[in-house]
Amino acid sequence: MAEGRNVLLGILAILLGLIVIAFPLISVLLLSSIVGIGLIFIGVWLLAQSFEIWGSNKGISIAALILGILGIIVGIGLFGKILAFSILVGLIIYIGGLFLIISGIISLVSGQGSAGRWGGILGIILGILYIIIGVYALNPLYLAFIIGLWLVITGLFMIISPAPPAQKVEG
Repeated sequence: MAEGRNVLLGILAILLGLIVIAFPLISVLLLSSIVGIGLIFIGVWLLAQSFEIWGSNKGISIAALILGILGIIVGIGLFGKILAFSILVGLIIYIGGLFLIISGIISLVSGQGSAGRWGGILGIILGILYIIIGVYALNPLYLAFIIGLWLVITGLFMIISPAPPAQKVEG
């Protein structure tokens, strides 16, 4: 059962990642939509992760749940809102990178096998890279690509990683 959930979450991550990578930049409206969609997808991913790790670590699960809800709210608030995007353009880079870093820490700490550890390390590294590229390159296309890349690689880790051994329940 856990293996099926890992494959399902892995496929979800890959699909969300490919969708984020596929959107090209055309205007500020599209840019705010891409960032909004990216944050919504990360929020959805964190919500799914919070339910996945509930049995093993309730504290991390609650943190992922709260961060997922915040990601969805911020993403909806930015989606297509040029004025909100213009006001927060400097902060968006840090918000997106921070979400990746915190998502990575949650995956790393939750210890969901090697997929969780490698996905966590990758999230932290890509979150830092996201902030660096955002500050210096100022090209949001690269930032959307990093979010998508993280989701695709994490999804692949989840699909190919072996399922954790089943725990015996004594009664």
